[in-house]
Amino acid sequence: MSNESDAADTGAVGDEDHEVAAVPAGFELGTDGPKVILAGLDGSDSSWRATAYAAGLARRQGAALAVAYIQPILGAATALAGAAVEETTQEIADELLAALREAEQRVREVWKVDWRFLTMRGDPYTGLAKLADELRADAVVVGVSEQAGHKVIGSVAVRLVKAGRWPVTVVP
Repeated sequence: MSNESDAADTGAVGDEDHEVAAVPAGFELGTDGPKVILAGLDGSDSSWRATAYAAGLARRQGAALAVAYIQPILGAATALAGAAVEETTQEIADELLAALREAEQRVREVWKVDWRFLTMRGDPYTGLAKLADELRADAVVVGVSEQAGHKVIGSVAVRLVKAGRWPVTVVP
């Protein structure tokens, strides 16, 4: 006899109380694999490696890739040169976007990744965290800091890991 007929004969179907499994709150978005991977790009060698790594992850997982450049805000010492600094950071954003498009053209025949470039002004940690939340990123990929002072005060990568809101991969 099949299981279905056994259950019908005994009247066991629907008579039992079933416990509902507890669903973890917050992180799981109900998908198999990532939908959005966020990569931080600032033009440093490690950030380019992180972006390449994130692009590979996105390709293999069929996820969208969001590449973000957070344009640094002005410090008090550079406030007098405000317009020049803002213009320079926008030029950097434009150059990064052009380099990404060029890289896409080189590998276009081999593989395709659905990607977009995002930029905003602000503190890099705050900007990446905000974008990760807005995009509901399943993962954040950043390069290791190349600035000596970050070993003392903490890098963007360390701050993202400590936030504990997304899986973070730090690429050397």
